[in-house]
Amino acid sequence: MIDHLLVEDDARRFLAEDVGAGDLTAFVIPEGKKANATLITREAVLICGQAWVEAIFDAVDTSIQISWHKNEGDWASENDVLCTFSGSARGILTAERAALNVMQTLSATATVSARYAKAVEGTGAVVLDTRKTLPGLRLAQKYAVRCGGCTNHRVGLYDGILIKENHIMAAGSIQLAVDAARQTASSVPVEVEVETMDEVKQALQAKADILLLDNFTIQQLKQAVALNEDQAKLEASGNVDLTTIRKIANTGVDYVSVGALTKNVDAIDLSLRVDIQ
Repeated sequence: MIDHLLVEDDARRFLAEDVGAGDLTAFVIPEGKKANATLITREAVLICGQAWVEAIFDAVDTSIQISWHKNEGDWASENDVLCTFSGSARGILTAERAALNVMQTLSATATVSARYAKAVEGTGAVVLDTRKTLPGLRLAQKYAVRCGGCTNHRVGLYDGILIKENHIMAAGSIQLAVDAARQTASSVPVEVEVETMDEVKQALQAKADILLLDNFTIQQLKQAVALNEDQAKLEASGNVDLTTIRKIANTGVDYVSVGALTKNVDAIDLSLRVDIQ
């Protein structure tokens, strides 16, 4: 589900950043001039971000009409028409950049997520995102991850506990860190990042809910799965890409986390063709 209040707030922020006090260039177009515009994709894409496009155009000019040729979550091929716009020429050109920026980014995240989800089909493993998102776009990108068929990890530092190396050193041990986490927030799962088989044993003894197996080899992942015996959920992370993820998933881990879903995406090439009436 999309939080429409979030989408509207995003639209206001994007326009404040791009338009500010007003689109100075738009004034070269006579007031009242009408236009039709066609949004196309230059590459194959899983469509994501329609709500943001609609909110941006609505914030600029409520009279602009949008007709979608593809639905949210549909695949589109190179040169497919995604939607058409009709209305104020000034309004269409003012909203264009902000709308395309967000859609090209969210569609890229959804497209990459769909490829990773397909890569683990049949393994039983679930692909998770991370907190490696674009500042100010985390909730939008995490929505795009779900649109692509992957699953969200914790949203932020407030809805889950992930104890990493520095936390362990500061607390004194894995056991002490897990105990402190339980006292702090007993209602959320406690996850511990481990880097060795000895740390796997310590985390299991501390009764962590999830173990994050950081940069484990395939053989080490298999060893951790055998040692675990379903005591905790296991998440593999590090050195994951589309060429390695299926081997990782086939070791028997429950989750594979992939920062590349949101961190390394290349924006989809979208183009708006405008016909002034």
